[in-house]
Amino acid sequence: MATNRRILLKQRPKGMPTLDDFELVETPVPTPGPGEVLVRNRFLSLDPYMRGLMDAGKSYVTPLELGQVMDGATVAEVVASNDAGFAPGDTVWAPGRWQDYAVCKPPPSRPPLRKIDTKLAPPTAWLGPLGLPGWTAYVGLLNLAEPREGQTIVVSSACGAVGGLVGQLAKSRALHTVGIAGGQQKCAYAVEALGFDQCIDYKAEGFAAALAEACPNGIDIDFENVGGGILQAVWPLLNMNARVVVSGLMAQYNLTKPWPGPDLTWLLKQRISIRGFIITDHATSIPQAIGDMARWLAEGKIKTRDDITVGLERAPEAFIGMLHGKNFGKTLVEFA
Repeated sequence: MATNRRILLKQRPKGMPTLDDFELVETPVPTPGPGEVLVRNRFLSLDPYMRGLMDAGKSYVTPLELGQVMDGATVAEVVASNDAGFAPGDTVWAPGRWQDYAVCKPPPSRPPLRKIDTKLAPPTAWLGPLGLPGWTAYVGLLNLAEPREGQTIVVSSACGAVGGLVGQLAKSRALHTVGIAGGQQKCAYAVEALGFDQCIDYKAEGFAAALAEACPNGIDIDFENVGGGILQAVWPLLNMNARVVVSGLMAQYNLTKPWPGPDLTWLLKQRISIRGFIITDHATSIPQAIGDMARWLAEGKIKTRDDITVGLERAPEAFIGMLHGKNFGKTLVEFA
């Protein structure tokens, strides 16, 4: 009999998570009830928001209870179905979590099980440009940041799943596009493969001065994925009526005390608009985002890079590596 391997939240991290915070267990494969669908996961998306789920307390997402399966989106195959809209063999986007098998529900449940077309894009793309990172880049830049030709945008984590897409979309709209990434290899990739005008290595000495030099006319849009010291360097360069879209704060998720933060008087003086951004608040825009991103991917107008770890048992290791910035592209786990 097949078993269902599951990775649970064993204990709450104190700062950066460790392998001891996770537990791998084996349970029987679940049986779908009326209207439910059993799927076998093929790929798991690892995303920074998951770090917030591991902490207790108020957040924009409901935290996990100890002993719960770690949350996450997957590309999966339907194994058994009690819903007429799904049949064994269908490939689906699923809220499958960190486990081999999952029981999911079709719409109107949230998040819903959805069929996907692997002829339109390969399976991993449905967790990248056609998944959460793509939706975030599309809505955050095009719907919220008000990009205007000739303006300057700075994108932190420029080689990450979201940042790499934001940079490409910004260039397609004729913005001066400056990326921030860690290390010369990532910066070279941002410029040569993704089309950023420049990319600044935040690990290099004189980072703040180099960023200022790359933005001689100041910054009109900051697409913020990191926060911390990077946001501190960006803040004094923001122009009058600048827009800051805060998609993530990777540098601050593992702090044991609050980050001091920028001088908010600058927000007042420069009439800056700053907006926290959670993609689930913009669900009605997701179908259009999927359609446009699929077309641009097929036309070669956007490029993606996957960082794949093989084996569910290695998911905690890959997740911790992502939080340390060791990933190069979209972080995924392929189920062996």
